[in-house]
Amino acid sequence: MADAGVELLAEAGWPGVTTRSVAERAGANLGLIHYYWGGLPALKAAIARRAGEQVFDPVTEELSGTTTLEEAHSKLIELLSAPHDGRTARLTVELIAGAAREPLLGDVLRESLTETRARLRGWLKGVHPGAPAGSETVLIALIDGMLLHRMLDPDLDNREALAALSHFLPGRAA
Repeated sequence: MADAGVELLAEAGWPGVTTRSVAERAGANLGLIHYYWGGLPALKAAIARRAGEQVFDPVTEELSGTTTLEEAHSKLIELLSAPHDGRTARLTVELIAGAAREPLLGDVLRESLTETRARLRGWLKGVHPGAPAGSETVLIALIDGMLLHRMLDPDLDNREALAALSHFLPGRAA
């Protein structure tokens, strides 16, 4: 049912996520939501968790597959140059808006970000052992910021900004 909820979240935002709409989308009995989640707040938390996985995990997995700073740099450029993904952008916006409005959703988003930072921290230790503490947070902020700019301006040609990344990599600055 969480997957059905994520679909609704991407289409209609949190206002479109109700126990009834999720049950209908999932083709399930409304009573199952109350049985498994106890109601809408816990269901929304499960949906936020699943949406967070869909937003954060692909980028983390792609970066974690690199073994050098040069590969990581190339992968970042590839990820941030990819065509604008409206669905992921909408999920991201809804996760943030939900977290700002509902404490339980804020807890879920913080937990997802904590897990993502931990994964990136572990990966960074392998590709750049000298990376200062907090580098994973800066990396996530960079990705978030670039995606935000692309979301707000889908026609943005971000090649100059992506090329500037090389100035922040050890031994790569011009």
